[in-house]
Amino acid sequence: MCGRFTNLMTWAELHQLYSIHDIAPPSSNMRPRYNIAPTQDVFFATKPEGHEMALQQGRWWLVPFFAKELPKAAMFNARIETVESSGAYREPFKTKRCLIPADGYFEWTTNEGDRKKDPWLLQLPDAQSFSFAGLWSHNDKLDVTSCTIITGPAVEHISHIHGRMPFILHRDSYGDWLDTTIEGQSAKDVLSAGQINDQLEFFRVGREVNSSRYDGSDTKKPVINTL
Repeated sequence: MCGRFTNLMTWAELHQLYSIHDIAPPSSNMRPRYNIAPTQDVFFATKPEGHEMALQQGRWWLVPFFAKELPKAAMFNARIETVESSGAYREPFKTKRCLIPADGYFEWTTNEGDRKKDPWLLQLPDAQSFSFAGLWSHNDKLDVTSCTIITGPAVEHISHIHGRMPFILHRDSYGDWLDTTIEGQSAKDVLSAGQINDQLEFFRVGREVNSSRYDGSDTKKPVINTL
């Protein structure tokens, strides 16, 4: 799964990640974010048919287009195994795919000594920027734009930290993932073929990150690496 992540990119770096070069990036006071939690607002990239890629902002916790109230069930992750059959995710999987920018995410293990949760930061070499494969939605009744991150079984070398992982896509696969003419199993195959999770590195970070209210820069600094 993916329950927290980081994004230290500037507004200009977001535009560069998605090759949005047609106009100069608008000014923004976007700040580094060291511990993004579900229900907080995040940026995500979309590419409507016939249009260029663009950035949107919305709630990280999908609100289906048909919902009459904000859902209480956890909807910040969508399982790849049921993304075609789930009532909440089926339509976004067909028509509203997105890319969610990040440069790291957290998972937790249970410490054998004190039985408390130890957080681990997973990121690409040199903390490179990347994109999660995601889905988005807009609910007209509630006037809420939202998104979710797609997860699947973890690759072997990180499965001892957590059995599931968010799909992190190679840049060469961005276009195919956003191309909704690629449907069903073929769209799932884009995730499998385009994911670069086998490149992930990981290390333990301080327990301060366990609180969703904590947003200090030390969430990106290792404290120990013994697992």
